[in-house]
Amino acid sequence: MIDFPKEKIADKTILVTGGAGFIGSNLCETLLNLDAKVICLDNFATGHRYNLNAFKNNPNFTLIEGDIRDLETCKKACEGVDYVLHQAALGSVPRSINDPITTNEINISGFLNMLVAARDADVKRFVYAASSSTYGDSEKLPKVEDEIGKPLSPYAITKYVNELYADIFQKAYSFDTIGLRYFNVFGRKQDPNGAYAAVIPKFVMQFMKHESPVINGDGTFSRDFTYIDNVLQMNLLALITDNPEAVNEVYNTAVGDRTNLVELTELLKKYLSDYDPEIANVEVKHGSNRPGDIPHSLASVEKAEKLMGYKPTHKIEEGIKEAINWYWKNLKD
Repeated sequence: MIDFPKEKIADKTILVTGGAGFIGSNLCETLLNLDAKVICLDNFATGHRYNLNAFKNNPNFTLIEGDIRDLETCKKACEGVDYVLHQAALGSVPRSINDPITTNEINISGFLNMLVAARDADVKRFVYAASSSTYGDSEKLPKVEDEIGKPLSPYAITKYVNELYADIFQKAYSFDTIGLRYFNVFGRKQDPNGAYAAVIPKFVMQFMKHESPVINGDGTFSRDFTYIDNVLQMNLLALITDNPEAVNEVYNTAVGDRTNLVELTELLKKYLSDYDPEIANVEVKHGSNRPGDIPHSLASVEKAEKLMGYKPTHKIEEGIKEAINWYWKNLKD
């Protein structure tokens, strides 16, 4: 788990929107372990109540069931809050292509509601989940924060608009924000089920059932897969940084390494075979490329290292080993 000085966080009141989701619930748990007071706002559209089981009875934890598309709910959630960690969003590029209207309502209108509510409540800092999808059709590698291309999906548009709104709120209202461009986050509590499940938990579950996962395309597309502990570290650093140059910026939240999908499936088979040797023989199949997918993603984390002291603790192999251990213990059968 995260090693972090408690005195920086203890007794602060922190609102985590989307706190019942994969990243949000990990943030709630980490903050509670640091003696913060945590408010979780979630409508359970994609989050799960069972993600809150480990701490739902903690006296420092408060759950508000509500939707960020409702401004009054956002205002209620922000009352007395020191910091906001805004994770609530409707993720998935394919889902946004299938339903751009709902993606826009949640990711843009909901985001703006949260900004207004946090500003009006005099929240000290608003840290939000941005996305590597913002780089769009830019082919430059590694991805550097101030060089982006044109978005390739409705989801990517919404996450870029979030960055534009955050910038305007700083300029117009002197309201401090930090955006974290997540790169293919994976790890404990990530949902393996559903039509829009992320590739790692989905493939893990298929391998455990001796089912053949299907790689989109020939498997040469690559990603900067980022283990959850690296993301937790970045959120904590964004909360407590006292470097004035670090605030009102956007940061890649990644490792600075990339793995293609063929290599990923081999890693999954390798470490899952430690639990079930038969998995080594499961065949991997190939399908067509998905619309909206970028071929390659690799982040530069130099800016986060320089301005916030970020030091990734898990590269892909360490993260995969820990994630598989969690899935095997919690989701087998």
